Amino acid sequence: MKQLVYFLAIIVICYSANAQSKSGYSVAKSYKIASSGGWDYIAVCQNKIYASHGTQVNVLDESTGDSVGFIPNTNGVHGIAFNIPANKGYTSNGRTNNVSVFDLKTNEVLKQITTGENPDAIMYDAFSNSIITCNGRSHDLSVIDATSEQVIATIPLEGKPETAVSDGAGKIYVNIEDKNKIAVVDIINRKVLESWSIAPGDGPTGLAIDLATHRLFAGCEKLLMVIDSKTGKVVDKLTIGDGCDGVAFDNGLKYIFASCGEGKLTIIHEISGDKFEVIDNVPTKRSARTITVDEKNHEVFLPAAEMQPNTPAGQRPQMVPGTFQVLVAAKKG
Repeated sequence: MKQLVYFLAIIVICYSANAQSKSGYSVAKSYKIASSGGWDYIAVCQNKIYASHGTQVNVLDESTGDSVGFIPNTNGVHGIAFNIPANKGYTSNGRTNNVSVFDLKTNEVLKQITTGENPDAIMYDAFSNSIITCNGRSHDLSVIDATSEQVIATIPLEGKPETAVSDGAGKIYVNIEDKNKIAVVDIINRKVLESWSIAPGDGPTGLAIDLATHRLFAGCEKLLMVIDSKTGKVVDKLTIGDGCDGVAFDNGLKYIFASCGEGKLTIIHEISGDKFEVIDNVPTKRSARTITVDEKNHEVFLPAAEMQPNTPAGQRPQMVPGTFQVLVAAKKG
């Protein structure tokens, strides 16, 4: 009997191990960044990593982690966006309420454009040829024409915008963090069309979209909400880690990644537009809360740092100086 129990226990352990590594992902390496300051979003473009960090954006070689430059004077930088046909990048600078325009080849800052208050997430929408910032303090979007590089519209919202994505056909979807809603914006006529509740999702932050299945993926407190981008209907909700501040989608793998500040990368498989499964919770690092994915090689990048221990209750943990890094999660095989 004891032998049978032992044999069954081994089976259970092996099954659990296989289940936990179903995605094949693990943190394969990390890239150290020496400069000081806090961070927010991260992005990849043309085999380079762009990591927001304090008053600059650090630019790294994606394959080696070597520094290949930086974008200066981006005080309170949050996000980075790219307009590859124009060979330009853009940063949202929260403390100076502006966008920096930079040359993708030289990293030279070409211009700064005044926006609304505390521009947070930023995106480039090819359909409307515009740069869009989510302005957290003024509760609006700044729409910048990419040709003239002038603000052509300010679109008021009912609450704090966190992240925006495009359907590539004239609609922009925006997480409204403090209202637990998604606003649907007509970017051509520059107005809000609808506002959808995503309850029970609370505090939506990261947002991604699958254009093929018309599904939005909103990262909330311990939940990933799946929403039909045509109707606003909540399709599904899935349990993720705590402290999510970023969501990314890999079209090739049909994987949804939720970066969770507690130290987990939750991975969800989109089996179909109506069926989703949590397949992994990959250990990362406490503070790894934002994310980007390179769909060419399926690598996932998460900025993080070591945090000071024994932080008093109610206070935000402070990073240990000199420990800022980018974690690289890769799929085996």
